[in-house]
Amino acid sequence: MNYDLILVRYGEIALKGKNRYRFEDRLCQNIRNILKDLSTVKVTKSYGRIFIALNGHEAEPVIERLKNVFGLVSFSPVKKTTLDIEQIKETALAVIRATVPNPSTFKVETKRPNKKFPLKSPEISLEVGAHLLVNNPGLKVDVHNPEKTVTIEIREEGAYIFSQFVQGIGGMPGGSSGRAIALLSGGIDSPVAVWYGMRRGLQVEGIHFHTYPITSVESVQKVIDLAKTLASYSGQFKLHLVPFLDIQKEIKDFTPESHNITLMRRYFLRIAAKLAEKRDALALITGDSLGQVASQTLESMNVINQVTNLPILRPLITMDKQEIIDVAKQINTYEDSIRPFADCCTLFVPRSPATKPIAKIASKAEGYMDIENLINDALLKSKIISLTPHSNFLAKDLLDLKE
Repeated sequence: MNYDLILVRYGEIALKGKNRYRFEDRLCQNIRNILKDLSTVKVTKSYGRIFIALNGHEAEPVIERLKNVFGLVSFSPVKKTTLDIEQIKETALAVIRATVPNPSTFKVETKRPNKKFPLKSPEISLEVGAHLLVNNPGLKVDVHNPEKTVTIEIREEGAYIFSQFVQGIGGMPGGSSGRAIALLSGGIDSPVAVWYGMRRGLQVEGIHFHTYPITSVESVQKVIDLAKTLASYSGQFKLHLVPFLDIQKEIKDFTPESHNITLMRRYFLRIAAKLAEKRDALALITGDSLGQVASQTLESMNVINQVTNLPILRPLITMDKQEIIDVAKQINTYEDSIRPFADCCTLFVPRSPATKPIAKIASKAEGYMDIENLINDALLKSKIISLTPHSNFLAKDLLDLKE
């Protein structure tokens, strides 16, 4: 069936009172961003409703993209018709016949914002329901537990009829809750943490620390590919690629091996916090899961956290590994994450990392280093790319292959 519109529904932003319009406007813009290559598709809003006019486009490809838009609770492909009751009945018949698989029970629900329409809601439901029964042998009415509900909305400009409800991913519209900087490795956890942050309305920018040429171009490429997947949920995703090899050498020269990871992550947070200041971000995001590795014990996180006053959001902190893997598969980051290319987080793990690092040892080691210059130099040499779902950035074109 060629549908005319897609009706979009949102959840908790309807409770935002006087600020509601800001969230609605942000959600509309995010939908436009995700559909911007479909030039004839138009997004409009009325009170409590957002409509996407398809203007000849097939509904299914648009629906597939909408499944990735944060803030959408559900959506329905819609046929629009005139306010003539006979046209309404015929359109409702076409809509239920387009349902796959064909239902055996149904009911009709009518909403009538247009109070000038001569029939009341129960009367419309009764007439349309009778028409569906007469023209569909074997179809029965079940008002309590129907297999399919045909919904009719009577508005001033016409009647909107639909029967499909497609589940969205919910959450808050992307960019409605401020900006955060996320530490994005090539592993399984951090892309999932980014996704959860985005789902609560954060505009997230990723920062990745690479040690090319000690680590491979492919290890950077998989992070770019992960960022591209994350961009499919927001329309765009900024990724900061920060060279970390010089700092890594300093850590190795001046730090007891057991505290290498502690120092490395303290530098990660310092650099991310510095970037946050430049980007007007108010929080950092990490993929930490409590007790999963040595740097994610409470003792380690306490010592690592001491280098910044910014809030550090850890969406995965109480999740176990299998739960995180399940989400990674659901959001399509898992396959890229398990590509076998080591990053600096895995390549430089000591034989016996400290699970209860000592802050004084970390501070003493850092006393031998020019922290400020190391951070500023790393940021100065960093590369920034803005990815969309259709980007085609190659790591080999971004890194200096002569190093």
